[in-house]
Amino acid sequence: MTAKMKNPQRYTVTAALIYANGPIHIGHLAGCYIPADIYVRYLRSKGADVAFVSGTDEHGVPITIRAKKEGVTPQEVVDKYYAQIAASFAELGISFDVYSRTSKSVHHETSQEIFKDLFDKGVFVEETTEQYYDETAKQFLADRYIVGTCPVCANPNAYGDQCERCGSTLSPTELIEPRSTLSDTPPVLRATTNWFLPLDKMQPEIQAYIDSHPEWKTNVQGQCQSWLKEGLKPRAMTRDLDWGIKVPLPDTDGKVLYVWFEAPIGYISATKDWLTQKNGNDTGWETWWKKDDTKLVHFIGKDNIVFHCLIFPATLMAEGGYTLPDQVPANEFMNLEGDKISTSRNWAVWLHEYLEEFPGKQDVLRYVLTANAPETKDSEFTWKDFQTRNNSELVGIFGNFVNRAMILTQKFCEGKVPALSELQEIDRSTLEELANFPARFADALENYRFREGLTLVMDLARLGNRYLAETQPWHAIKTDTDGTTDRRVDTIMNIALQITASLAIVAEPFLPFTAAKINGQLGFEQKPWADAGRANLLPAGHALGESSLLFEKIEDEAIQKQIEKLHEAKRMNELESKQVPEVRGEIQFDDFTKMDIRVATVLEVEAVPKSKKLLKVKLDIGLEERTVLSGIAEHFSPEEVTGRQVLYLANLAPRKMMGTESQGMILMAEDRDGSLSFLQPGKKIWNGGTVS
Repeated sequence: MTAKMKNPQRYTVTAALIYANGPIHIGHLAGCYIPADIYVRYLRSKGADVAFVSGTDEHGVPITIRAKKEGVTPQEVVDKYYAQIAASFAELGISFDVYSRTSKSVHHETSQEIFKDLFDKGVFVEETTEQYYDETAKQFLADRYIVGTCPVCANPNAYGDQCERCGSTLSPTELIEPRSTLSDTPPVLRATTNWFLPLDKMQPEIQAYIDSHPEWKTNVQGQCQSWLKEGLKPRAMTRDLDWGIKVPLPDTDGKVLYVWFEAPIGYISATKDWLTQKNGNDTGWETWWKKDDTKLVHFIGKDNIVFHCLIFPATLMAEGGYTLPDQVPANEFMNLEGDKISTSRNWAVWLHEYLEEFPGKQDVLRYVLTANAPETKDSEFTWKDFQTRNNSELVGIFGNFVNRAMILTQKFCEGKVPALSELQEIDRSTLEELANFPARFADALENYRFREGLTLVMDLARLGNRYLAETQPWHAIKTDTDGTTDRRVDTIMNIALQITASLAIVAEPFLPFTAAKINGQLGFEQKPWADAGRANLLPAGHALGESSLLFEKIEDEAIQKQIEKLHEAKRMNELESKQVPEVRGEIQFDDFTKMDIRVATVLEVEAVPKSKKLLKVKLDIGLEERTVLSGIAEHFSPEEVTGRQVLYLANLAPRKMMGTESQGMILMAEDRDGSLSFLQPGKKIWNGGTVS
């Protein structure tokens, strides 16, 4: 089994295929997409041959659930979200070579070819098992179409594969009182035939593969070894569903390929799609997938480790001709404001909304998510930290240095790169430190330590700030002899600009939009990685472009708006989960007839002194005028109530409150959020009209 590749000739880099059933959020970005983009941009800067492939996973139960919820077809769902996701990624600067989709014919054909190849080789085991079936909907039920009571925590709405309350992994048969989400009826067990990948028989080969990569991250190795220790079990590679890739065998209507069989094959089909778009055909795709000198790297979140490290490699092993993943640098999860990110609860920061509400601040999000990346453990995003990192680090350190270097050069050197003169000790030590940075960056990025790499970017900006603070060019200009060609300030600004030029190179994988701005201000094209750290990137006499601020402060008001938006989402979720009160105990008709409910018109309303809740309301009930104290002051102003017709319980015994006798009760309806509404007749009714 191949160990870590030392001298790859090319890189196939994949980022997880996300379900096209909703937008992208910051958890997805921090988990795999931004790390993958940093890595790919670094490789390209080095001159490496790279294919960066990804796309949307457009099959599986989450798609059909979303379609049912929105009342549209699965195809309409994936078309909608593919377009949104692809556009959001492009605007954030995620530099895919191709962003494909698993609904494309090239993916269907590739997946069916690999399945048929394994079938013809006798790899699969055909087995008949009992699965839950909905007799009302007349279909077999995937795990997510079954809910019931969790046997671990008694959550009454646990799914057939997982309880979202306690996190337990489940199987449908473990649920107590299971029911179908399609018809809300109890499912029955019915026999069905599927084709299984015999992972149990393949375990020795899979174990050897995993053991050959001790360099993998601890979380990846740990999860793999845990599954192997428990013993791998055969896993069905087909499902009884209508939406998906049809099983390419006779008499298999109603059966599709298991989404975790065909979805990773989407990386292969996406590569074919890329080459076809570029060259008109897919010639050469095998170079990226079947050459021993191609390094395959999967960027994923921790919930996909098993599929990318065990099941997909097992599929490739069984086929026999493919390169196996050399690295799977999976990240942990990112939480949000003290809670888990949840799409179903709308507890998320959605990328498309961020891009609309913070225009031009793509790099701020990239920076904060990388600085807080969950590389070794779960991390957390908060809006206050987002603001602090922008204002203190991007504005106060990074942007401050570049702006000072540009402005001082414009002021002291007529906007041109000045020539070096005699170097002092501080100049030599600064240039030596600058020269050492690229190797430190390379070590961090090639070993998938992107947080460390970003810290080094900021350290380089700090080096520039420190150099300017210690050399004080604003003082040096005063001591330079007028007309001399050997000015101290020229040397200082030359070195400051050389640091700026290197900063653009090493920052580009992390902050591509910012690097482009720096290069524009320098009047300079992006240079390759090999040039980083050089002391002569900018030649003397080179004219600089116009300078402008790289970043701007984010004010409290913008942050508070985002925090309130999240709190409103939480409130709406709580309301949606609120249950209608149980019906009270049974009464007789005679009990009801004792209530005298009338139509009345509000004549006057005033606040009750020393009471937050009560309004004093004078009513015309037809027979006479009456006064009622009503606890609605927190919902309505006196002006909103005056003149309304309301329903009024006229024979309720008087009750003295706040020194006033309340004669009856105005009837109100309470919504799920606690807000009140008046009960009113559909047309104007004479005062005193009865309600029955």
